Amino acid sequence: MAEPRSGPLAGLRIVEFAGIGPAPMTGMLLSDLGAEIVIVDRLEPSGLGIEKPTRFDVTRRGRRSVALDLKRPEGIACALDLVRQADALIEGFRPGTMERLGLGPEPCLECNPRLVYGRITGWGQDGPLARAAGHDLNYIALSGALSAIGRAGEPPAIPLNLIGDYGGGAMLLAFGLVSALLEASRSGRGQVVDAAMAEGSATLMASLFGLAAAGIHQPGRGTNLLDSGAPHYETYRCADGEWITVAPIETKFREVLLGLIGFDSKRFPDVNDPARWPEARKLLADRFAERSRAEWCALLEGTDACFAPVLSLAEAPDHPHARARGSFIAIDGVVQPAPQPRFSRTPAATPGAGEPAGASSRNVLADWGFAPVAIDRLEQAGVIRAANPTA
Repeated sequence: MAEPRSGPLAGLRIVEFAGIGPAPMTGMLLSDLGAEIVIVDRLEPSGLGIEKPTRFDVTRRGRRSVALDLKRPEGIACALDLVRQADALIEGFRPGTMERLGLGPEPCLECNPRLVYGRITGWGQDGPLARAAGHDLNYIALSGALSAIGRAGEPPAIPLNLIGDYGGGAMLLAFGLVSALLEASRSGRGQVVDAAMAEGSATLMASLFGLAAAGIHQPGRGTNLLDSGAPHYETYRCADGEWITVAPIETKFREVLLGLIGFDSKRFPDVNDPARWPEARKLLADRFAERSRAEWCALLEGTDACFAPVLSLAEAPDHPHARARGSFIAIDGVVQPAPQPRFSRTPAATPGAGEPAGASSRNVLADWGFAPVAIDRLEQAGVIRAANPTA
């Protein structure tokens, strides 16, 4: 039997079709908060994403896996039997893929009219680019987000795959699913949630579109307050080669910073005038190069200087603030972010490590009401596979 879930989404059942990028992240976010999610994996290695041992596949955490042969009618029927009992579905394939399998919205909603059918793609389910291949970088390029990121006179900076896959993709789909589930609890009717990473990344740029329309945010990359143009919203190299950040946008916070690092704020170049930015940047760069990162942390952390050190992935979990709040956890020896956000009355539990494909095939089907003889028949026919959970 599946262990009881805790968190604000406890009681929800979701079927997630294994994919890469935003789809598994969406599953992780919802599972972290208590939803019971079953991942439907392929029978054979899919070649999806970067291959790695399952315990390092952090975005698979907290869910059980069923390995199904979706090329066979019996596998499709089994998947539909799971969908029939689910509150929601997550899929992240190109438009038309689920329809070709016989698992598109029409048959799924026919067998379960309350189902919330969540879809995440790069370009959306329709439009001229809908069926074209792409990845995060392409989607944020089209949305306008990429053009705004980087230093003046340099190519656009690639912000990992945070903006398209995760911020504009997984977060958007998770929000859409929870919104549709809330509506379904009132209406009794499901619907399709069409989340597109290109549109999600544009949504993240909403305030910038407004500032640009007002003439406040200039078109030139690296020439504005928040895009590395301003010296008081910047990274600086320290004497030991490490880096720090300062971001005292408000005058009162700049006065704190400048006073602590030895400048008279009344004599310092007026950073409200962009013409003075090069002069101010040099003064700050020279000053921060005089001491190590640790020395600047000792002086500035915890003040109103709007300061933080630039920490590596290895360093971040050990920062005193992160330790005090339990911001990171270790699962099966792998340090990773803890479930977020926090809830006062229905806190999330610590999730378990992700499972190898098919590790819980038999148990999941049993828990979801399949008769033992039917499970035996599916396994003997090779429609499901029960993997070694320690693989």
